[in-house]
Amino acid sequence: MEDRYLPAAVEQGAQSYWDAHRCFRVAEDPAKPKFYCLSMFPYPSGKLHMGHVRNYTIGDVIARFRRMQGCNVLQPMGWDAFGLPAENAATANGVPPAQWTYENIAYMRKQLKSLGFAIDWERELATCRPDYYRWNQWLFLRMLERGIAYKTTGVVNWDPVDQTVLANEQVIDGRGWRTGAPIEKREIPMYYLRITQYAEELLADLEKLPDWPERVKTMQANWIGKSVGVRFAFEYELPAAAGNHPPLAEKAGAAARRGTADGSGAQEPGHKGSLWVFTTRPDTIMGVTFCAVAAEHPLATYAAKGNPELGAFIDECKRGSVMEADLATIEKKGMPTGIHVRHPLTGEPVPVWVGNYVLMGYGEGAVMAVPAHDQRDFEFAQKYGLPVKPVIRPANGELEQPMSAAYVDYGVCFNSGKYDGLDFRAAVDAIAADLKAKGLGDKQVMWRLRDWGISRQRYWGCPIPIIHCARCGDVPVPDDQLPVVLPEDCVPDGSGNPLNKREDFLTTSCPTCGGPARRETDTMDTFVDSSWYYARYCSPDSDSAMVDGRVNYWMPVDQYIGGIEHAILHLLYSRFWWKVMRDLGLVRGDEPFARLLTQGMVLNEIFFRKPASGRVTYYNPADVELRYDEKGNRAGAVLKSDGQPVESGGIGTMSKSKNNGVDPQALIEEHGADTARLFTMFAAPPEMTLEWSDEAVAGANRFLRRLWKLVADHVAGGTAAAVDPAALPPDLKALRRQVHATIGKVTDDIGRRQTFNTAIAAVMELVNNLARSMDDSAAARAVRQEGLEAVVLLLSPIVPHVTHALWHALGHAEAVIDARWPEVDARALEQDEVEIVVQVNGKLRGRVPVPVEANQDKALEIAMADEDVARHVAGKAIKKVVFLPRKLLNIVVAG
Repeated sequence: MEDRYLPAAVEQGAQSYWDAHRCFRVAEDPAKPKFYCLSMFPYPSGKLHMGHVRNYTIGDVIARFRRMQGCNVLQPMGWDAFGLPAENAATANGVPPAQWTYENIAYMRKQLKSLGFAIDWERELATCRPDYYRWNQWLFLRMLERGIAYKTTGVVNWDPVDQTVLANEQVIDGRGWRTGAPIEKREIPMYYLRITQYAEELLADLEKLPDWPERVKTMQANWIGKSVGVRFAFEYELPAAAGNHPPLAEKAGAAARRGTADGSGAQEPGHKGSLWVFTTRPDTIMGVTFCAVAAEHPLATYAAKGNPELGAFIDECKRGSVMEADLATIEKKGMPTGIHVRHPLTGEPVPVWVGNYVLMGYGEGAVMAVPAHDQRDFEFAQKYGLPVKPVIRPANGELEQPMSAAYVDYGVCFNSGKYDGLDFRAAVDAIAADLKAKGLGDKQVMWRLRDWGISRQRYWGCPIPIIHCARCGDVPVPDDQLPVVLPEDCVPDGSGNPLNKREDFLTTSCPTCGGPARRETDTMDTFVDSSWYYARYCSPDSDSAMVDGRVNYWMPVDQYIGGIEHAILHLLYSRFWWKVMRDLGLVRGDEPFARLLTQGMVLNEIFFRKPASGRVTYYNPADVELRYDEKGNRAGAVLKSDGQPVESGGIGTMSKSKNNGVDPQALIEEHGADTARLFTMFAAPPEMTLEWSDEAVAGANRFLRRLWKLVADHVAGGTAAAVDPAALPPDLKALRRQVHATIGKVTDDIGRRQTFNTAIAAVMELVNNLARSMDDSAAARAVRQEGLEAVVLLLSPIVPHVTHALWHALGHAEAVIDARWPEVDARALEQDEVEIVVQVNGKLRGRVPVPVEANQDKALEIAMADEDVARHVAGKAIKKVVFLPRKLLNIVVAG
């Protein structure tokens, strides 16, 4: 055995063995319990980051552990390869996205292999390959046949310079992130998936996921957003106003056409209509003092015709974000429309405002405003001098007057006419009944969830399999013509979707009439690609079906691992897609992921310089030298290259924008993959954030070197005999007891608790005690051999390369990857003596060792022989003795 630990040689040897023996290739085996361990697949951005390393190491530890426990383990890998970043890189570098993507995949695959992950690479997939996205198209067409997929108009962010649609996050202060051009809201035809059809099941089935974090389930439940309330109408008649008001086409936005808004029909002076709203607090209806509508609402459009100031405000609102998270924090602005609607119960006129915080795509595109009982409405009313009418008071008290904030709790109606004195439930029933009697509303269940718009007006994605024919309309591509293949040689130049310029892609014939036709150039949202990849891994070579019977062996995923940032959309879309596949008879079961682990982010310090003018420059921590004063306290930091000071921005998530990432490849080259794996597993529990520490990385490397030397020194002494438990002296019995106690703890920590850091800490403590055992007798060497074998097995899922070498060094012909997980010898845990607590009148006075089977009299005899205990009992009569075997003895004395 080599005396020194040489990571590069050790890791190359282990990986060569695994490759030569195809150790991680897996097939269905009904004779074994299966375990499907899956980490969320990466986007091929070019390089792995430490978040990848942590995510995939967690999965690899679990996969290797379950394999050693006798499971048939599947751990695959693939690439979430479509998406806008590839287009942006292609535009910047003048290369096709396909070239950029495939080159990145090749490099990142090499990086993953260098980390020694137990991946079945024969199942590798990339979502940008036609043999994969063919099935996106196929299932989309099945959804289209069943009405789950449909086409309607939707509002998008349009960059008039780049001639392209932007995602919400690409709109910054109302302008395109790349061009800086003011963004337009356009209503264009788009395809949607009717996820709302599954809303009730998606919500209810969260109860079938006991091994998901409660936080994630709560986030999903809130996103689905089931609300029970009342939907009702404010009636109106449009006034005759100055200016020309031509009839408006029916235009209530995409939400209206999806059945979520009134639509109202053509609108002109004298038109009678209904402004529909939904509320979960109908008990506050008598406190309505105004209504607010979205900028795209028909009433807003009508009111703006003769009001340029209102029209400009509406345009401003349309350039704003449509993300609810943004709307929650923006300054609330509004303008009156000059239109009034009638209160459904009092008949009083209620003014209508346009509000920048109301979305056309949510609810009815309109809200009733009750400033006294909604904080957002209260602040809006205060800003614009609108009335505040309180109608709910505490059940046992009065409202603060004047009100400094909205009273949002449930209470008792007052100032509400016939509803005075009613509590929330009684008021809801009475108000809903009155609205129903008037034909103006009723109780209703509403959902926050909206149908999933999958159309993207971009190039690098899965083509939507639709053909546009002037005679036949929109025609689905026949199954035998799938896939519709995306040309891979396009180079986006920022002037819109390049597919619109590719006649070889655009021009085709209609499958129905045979006449000339054009292909759809929109591509699918990349969330489609990631919504079912886990199922494709089960039968990646199937060319005649999306999945085949093998999916029923492997699914559901037993352990899914990924970042908390994917807790809502990716997981929700995947659950929806799985249920659709189930209803089509492709798969069994209601949920795709049995157990979920959401790992925390990796953090590192941020260093920067901020000049008096110009942009902030960030510096990588590896290029910064910390300075300390004479007392060892940190006194600052300088850039190594010029010795000039840099400022610290504190600890933050590793990111390219802050230049505070750590290159895993450099870490591997310096310390080895096992050091990287050990550090990421030991530094923090998996669900917590991990703060980068060069010292902790070095410490992980030192531990591996110590372990290597300990095994080398032991092996140099020759072959050890088997342990004879009966011949062991007390100190070796205690050491062997720790060996088996550690086996039990690590098994529980990895298998049930998934607290890898505490498992490693327990092994480190055992290694320390094995190293301290200086006895070189045959019995001691036997216990040390057993202990070192246990250490190697327990660490092998975490540091598989070094343990591969150490296992052979300890005399085993088989590879550690094929060894079984160690089992606890219950007899080794048995003790001749235990330490019990001794109290006198309930106060701790000592700890004494007693025989395990000692009765009360024997325990009292031993305790009284202890000097401290005897001193507190001396001269006093013993009135009572309380004895808890193996735990406690309490002596109660007089006085």
